[in-house]
Amino acid sequence: MDNYLLLKMIHILSAVVLMGTGAGIAFFMFMASRTANVAAIAITARHVVLADWLFTAPAVVIQLVSGVLLMLKLGYSFTSTWFLWVIALFIFIGACWIPVVFIQYRLKYLANIALSTGVLDPNFISLMRLWTVLGIPAFISILIIFWLMVFKPLAVV
Repeated sequence: MDNYLLLKMIHILSAVVLMGTGAGIAFFMFMASRTANVAAIAITARHVVLADWLFTAPAVVIQLVSGVLLMLKLGYSFTSTWFLWVIALFIFIGACWIPVVFIQYRLKYLANIALSTGVLDPNFISLMRLWTVLGIPAFISILIIFWLMVFKPLAVV
């Protein structure tokens, strides 16, 4: 098998894992947080934190490494407008995701406390709002990167 095709396959699969896990995490956390079921919220928050470390974090690293290797293999310029847009969006997504990770730990903590008290701290709702506000532009940015990857406008070899 050609090295390029293997690298491209790894890049595509990690993009699928990144997008799929991100969408799944967002859906289940958002839906659980809208219930009055403290146990469901707590277990979902626990699984969301775990899923981010098992799937999202490695996929981000693989995306960066395989993307750079593909750029080198194809001879694409790291100073092209296309690449600058891709890397800017990648950094922006990271700037949204890093606080989200910390928020998820706080949400998990508040949900675990609610398991003993039976009452969800009001801060949970504000943190969920912030989590959502950070997630929406990150998700849109991932879609824009997909568009840039497929159509490669502004790409200079």
